[in-house]
Amino acid sequence: MKAYALFTVLAAAIAIPATAQTPLGEIDSHIAAAKTAAGLDYRATFVNLCFPTPLPGGPRGGAALLIPRPAPDRGIWYASPYQVFDNLYWLGTRQHSSWALKTSAGLIIIDTNFAWATQPEILDGLTKLHLSPRDIKYVILSHAHGDHDQGVATLQSKFGAKVVMGGPDWDATLKRAPDVAGGVPVRGPGDIAVGPEGTKVTLGDTAVDIVFTPGHTPGTLSYIFPVKDKGKTVMVAYSGGTLTGAFGSDAKRWDEYIDSQKRLAQAAAAAGASVILSNHSEYDNAYTKARLVGVKREVGEDNPFIAGSQSVQNYFTVMQECATASKLRNMAK
Repeated sequence: MKAYALFTVLAAAIAIPATAQTPLGEIDSHIAAAKTAAGLDYRATFVNLCFPTPLPGGPRGGAALLIPRPAPDRGIWYASPYQVFDNLYWLGTRQHSSWALKTSAGLIIIDTNFAWATQPEILDGLTKLHLSPRDIKYVILSHAHGDHDQGVATLQSKFGAKVVMGGPDWDATLKRAPDVAGGVPVRGPGDIAVGPEGTKVTLGDTAVDIVFTPGHTPGTLSYIFPVKDKGKTVMVAYSGGTLTGAFGSDAKRWDEYIDSQKRLAQAAAAAGASVILSNHSEYDNAYTKARLVGVKREVGEDNPFIAGSQSVQNYFTVMQECATASKLRNMAK
């Protein structure tokens, strides 16, 4: 509770500088709504979104993340792979998530992390989980930032995986210099550029509904897909992009982001999604939950990733309300 009190103090302190043109009460009402929706489950999402810090090069993954660099000390990022549902596997680091969705016709990899994590986390991780990297058929990227897409060129060139990416992010990726970290994927006939209409990727017995959710980047993608928990179907909502720190006074970007979250929330509700996933462990607590999956469940206890449909909606409420408060604070027009 002390940690949560600290977040409350931080919220109050940062909200003070609002301008005369935007009454404090209006901003505070959106912050209060976000805080209520966040509860104890989404505290990091609440703080990072309600009080975004402008970052050079874009939110959390601009040009700086494309520069080749040595891997940081393994002791601060490496995590073991975990099976979290019957057919979903976590292949992330302690900070960033990659996922393998197993189907009757092969594997779908969702996000690929930094280039230095591709071998130890994704390829070696699959092998440790008794899965074969040769079975990778698709790689779906939430957005074209280095902390999520640097491994895609390797998976494409080594295993012939088809790459799925938002159209605007594909365009930006293909303009990268050939010596960027991880290399540049090639867009061929089997690869998919997703536009505003979204799409569906079906592999064997599994379909992933891809929702075009621009905002974090122009081509951010989010997903709705089924997994199995001890044989029971559970629906997942995957939020493809979170931070808004580079939006500033650009009202169009704020509105685009907010609209995307509303549409994704509606899609999640329509599908009955009870699991919320992200590509950053600080937002969905994937690193912690993945390790808890193997712990004996007592009577009445559920898979730790199953938050419930209302909790999934709460997550999107945090995103919408924080973005609205930040838009007002920045006097975006």
